[in-house]
This record gives sequence, C-alpha cells and structure tokens, in this order.
Amino acid sequence: RVFEVTSLANPMIKDIRALALKKHREETGTFLAEGLKLVIDALDHGWAIKTLVFARTSLGNALVERTAARAVAAGATVLQVNAKVLGAITRRDNPQAVVGVFAQRFTALDRFRGRDGDVYVALDRVRDPGNLGTIIRTVDAVGAAGLILVGDTVDPFALEAVRATMGSIFAVPLARTSKGGFIAFAAGFHG
Repeated sequence: RVFEVTSLANPMIKDIRALALKKHREETGTFLAEGLKLVIDALDHGWAIKTLVFARTSLGNALVERTAARAVAAGATVLQVNAKVLGAITRRDNPQAVVGVFAQRFTALDRFRGRDGDVYVALDRVRDPGNLGTIIRTVDAVGAAGLILVGDTVDPFALEAVRATMGSIFAVPLARTSKGGFIAFAAGFHG
C-alpha cells in the first residue's frame, strides 16, 4: 500500500489535485490537510485517512515514517512523491512535506443537544475560508461544544479554511443546516 509516484499524470495525483475544487470535495466527501502536524492531529482525533502523501526527502524522518505506518495500519494508501508532485498538490512554492486526504465529517444537528452549560456557535453565510478557519480555531480554544454552519456558508474543508484552523477542524464537531433548520433547532433547544 506504499507507492512511489513521480508523474503528475498519475490518476491518484490527479484525483488529489482535484480536491482544490469544492465540487470534487463534495463528490468524494474528502479533503486535504497539509502538514505533518495536521495529519497527526487528524489521526489522533480518529479521522479516517484515505491517502497520505509524503516527500521522498522525508525518508529517514522517524515521525514521518511512524505517521506513514499509522496511515497504512488505518487502511490508507501511502504515496512517496518528489518535490514537483508535492508542489503541484499543495500549490505552494514551499510545500509541506506531508499531506493527508481525509473523509469529511459532519455531525447531525440533532446530536447537538448537549449537557447543561454546553455552548454552541452558529455562523450564518460566512464567505471567507480563512475567516471560517480562524473561527473554528477560536471555537476550539474556548471549549465550545460545536459549530453550526447556517445557510450558504463557505466550505469548512476548503484548503485555506483547513490551514487556518491549525488542526482545530479535527477537534470541533461541525453541523450544517438551512436557516429554517437552525430556527427549528434553536426553538427546541433547552441547554
């Protein structure tokens, strides 16, 4: 389950690169997390990893190798790639050495009926992915029980949003709903 890939024409690489598009993320139910810290955070929080991509130059890095072994044990495909391929996936001049493809995870809104004192944050029609990522990070920092995305809010699994969360995307339960769904939820919420 570990493959060396050197071509941008490889179908697995094309599929991963397409995750930059919201349509492809929605069709596949997956998203990219860039960086060893984010990948480890996701694995530590029990997120399902589909593919792990790491730079060939990371061979010999014990933490990268342990993370690759964890990914294989979780049933993921592991791709060892060159700098050109990694740069094309991340679309950055100085790409992270590790990238993970994870299954998206949303919590059903009716599961957000917590204990007394639980705090939930609801956001209506956030447009900027970086701002959403920062809010997710803040929700995590203050210990809120979850985040509810209302209406046509930007995709929380967009690469910029995931980056801005600095790993909090894996710790904060997310739900999404329509405005009407949120009003009905809030009307029946009693703590």
